[in-house]
Amino acid sequence: MPNPTQLANRIAKSPTIAMNDKAKQLAAEGHSVIGLAGGEPDFDTPSHIVDAAIKAIRDGETRYAAPSKGIRPLLEAIAVKMERDNNVRVDPMSDIIVTPGGKLALFLALKAMLDPGDEVLIPAPYWVSYPSIATMVGGVPVTVETGSDDNYRLRLEHLRERVTPRSKVLIINSPCNPTGHMLSSEEIEAVATLALEEDLYIISDEIYEKLNFDGRPAVSLASIPDIADRVIIINGMSKAYAMTGWRLGWLAGPTDLIGVAGKFNSQTATSAATFTQHAAVAALNGPQECVEMMRQSYEERRDFMVSSFNSIPNMSCPDIEGAFYAFPKVEETSKSSEEVANVILDEAVVVGVPGNAFGVSKDAHIRFSFAEDMNKLSEAVDRIRAMAHMLA
Repeated sequence: MPNPTQLANRIAKSPTIAMNDKAKQLAAEGHSVIGLAGGEPDFDTPSHIVDAAIKAIRDGETRYAAPSKGIRPLLEAIAVKMERDNNVRVDPMSDIIVTPGGKLALFLALKAMLDPGDEVLIPAPYWVSYPSIATMVGGVPVTVETGSDDNYRLRLEHLRERVTPRSKVLIINSPCNPTGHMLSSEEIEAVATLALEEDLYIISDEIYEKLNFDGRPAVSLASIPDIADRVIIINGMSKAYAMTGWRLGWLAGPTDLIGVAGKFNSQTATSAATFTQHAAVAALNGPQECVEMMRQSYEERRDFMVSSFNSIPNMSCPDIEGAFYAFPKVEETSKSSEEVANVILDEAVVVGVPGNAFGVSKDAHIRFSFAEDMNKLSEAVDRIRAMAHMLA
């Protein structure tokens, strides 16, 4: 029997999905597990979005989408949303591709940008799939370290240190999974400076843009005039509209790059499901109070999680500016993040994701999602507090 390719052997299953699966398995076995590993809203999809999907199915919108890059009403709704929310203008018929999920959008973007051996700069902590997807398309992931002691800020000098003649793309995620950090104006200037100095493309992952706290809006890098022609935006419906299972994302950017990505899309996914696209039209064009309600709830949970982790001896948690994750650190321990996560799982029966999955090796961080109801979050914190002395 043929062996898997060398590339296949370098790709692991997503650690967040693996830990989430583990939580579900423990619950099925009868354990009183609290699973905080997944990045999934605990809210139901708003009813007007569900109703639009049901109507589309009943109206026969169950065939291949035409055009395959997305139905025209959704492409136009995305373009309107981007101008309204992000100050970014795109041609809906040439500059956007709708995809079944944000991961495929990222895959298509990198596939359009990279030749084999080209390097992708990825600030750490990073979303776990960035290095794997870069590797899958033939690229070489290059980590740019940031630290909790500097609030995970991107420094131009650190970015420059990691640039080589093969550097091609810089991936930015703001608000960031797992830290919740949002780019400051100084960091945006650093990213723009580097991109122009080194002739880099930028992928701006904006999936958490609506989940920002303390009245601070997220800024799209494509809204910066000097670099707009080298930015591809990745976004989707899953986080802001509680539509994870609907699998609907998009990429938007310069016409030539989107055209290349469209070729790969036509030979892989073909299109996202037609009726889910009609649901997305209803989401983007319909009432937005549901998004604000969820955002406010996450902000309240953010406040609780930050204060709670900072009140546990030997644990610290920086402020969280966006998204719905806490990334606390065990301050003085001989254990790795993976060992800490396992102790918390064994003793508290709370499932988080170890920091090494996000590219953090020197400190013991754990990511916990707070996209869960407050009663479970409170119980999880109480359990961790009771066994925190075992983390040293």
